Amino acid sequence: MGSMDGRVVLITGATQGIGKESAAALAALGATVVMVGRDRARGEAALAEVKSRSGSAKVELLLADLSSMAEVRRLAAEFKSRHDKLHVLLNNAGAINASRRKSPEGHELTFAVNHLAYFVLTAELLEVLKRSAPARVVNVASEAHRGLRLDFDDLMHERSYLQFVVYGRSKLANILFTYKLARRLKGTGITTNYLHPGMIASGFGHNDSGWFRLNVKLISPFMLSPEKGARTSVFLASSPEVEGVTGKYFKRGKEARSSGASRDLEAQRRLWEISERLVEAKAHSSAA
Repeated sequence: MGSMDGRVVLITGATQGIGKESAAALAALGATVVMVGRDRARGEAALAEVKSRSGSAKVELLLADLSSMAEVRRLAAEFKSRHDKLHVLLNNAGAINASRRKSPEGHELTFAVNHLAYFVLTAELLEVLKRSAPARVVNVASEAHRGLRLDFDDLMHERSYLQFVVYGRSKLANILFTYKLARRLKGTGITTNYLHPGMIASGFGHNDSGWFRLNVKLISPFMLSPEKGARTSVFLASSPEVEGVTGKYFKRGKEARSSGASRDLEAQRRLWEISERLVEAKAHSSAA
């Protein structure tokens, strides 16, 4: 990994799992790390742990509920009030829900957290990323996208809700978004890539009840540790090896190939346009 001295990094979902491990690793490399969490008590505990483990005092905490696009915009504004540079945006926060729930704006909750929050936060921070170029946007996706296509007639899963399908489609949306974003940012000095971290033993799914939570506990011994799961995120955020590389998929620190559905240019275009309408995030069109 390369030195991150003088670099500013913003990480969502940074109070547990691979987000917290990424924060600790990047802080140890010298970065100023801004951790984003939802819960103050958990966030402050994670902040203290990251500072202690990394030996760095250049670690901060911001709080936001990323299911709310108003909160995502407030988060971006608060970050910009504190920092005039951003070299790495690591969109890491993710969720899976056993039953269908709505976000504060009425979007299906998994889609809101896993895709729309990436979309809006990136839009809101594009100008500061451009000023800081070379800069990187790193999106955490998943192999769960394989075998799926987006149902553009039911993106909010009002007709049918199967949690693994809903989660997999949200991760497919991450990939479609990343490919489209990479093309739109050509020539700006901002690269964007996405990754599969592996099956991680973290807090993922622990907020659910019933058989899903039980299954997560049963397979936890066979999962990667959060520290190992964070390695590809840290690699894409810091390594000189990927300087200038954009629009690529990585797993286990190596470039991989995503599904055919994820490379569908028409699906990428439709998702972008629908996402803009859903969140009224026209900033993407003017800024990119």
